[in-house]
Amino acid sequence: MSKKYFVFFFAVLLFFGVGVDEVSAQCSMCRAVLQSEEGQTTAKGINNGILYLMAIPYLLVGLVGWKVFRILKKN
Repeated sequence: MSKKYFVFFFAVLLFFGVGVDEVSAQCSMCRAVLQSEEGQTTAKGINNGILYLMAIPYLLVGLVGWKVFRILKKN
């Protein structure tokens, strides 16, 4: 059983590790407006906000999955 969990954990880690470079994206309207700015500070703030909003659901699902796993492991 432990090998199965290790493979699953490695697959999830690999999945999230591969997508790290591609997560700084915006819609075409936001990109057009933000690329015209000189300092690009607003664009970086928008990207950070997108990443923050994207990460919260994954963390919540992971937390719920971990809790369910612990409950099922006790039985």
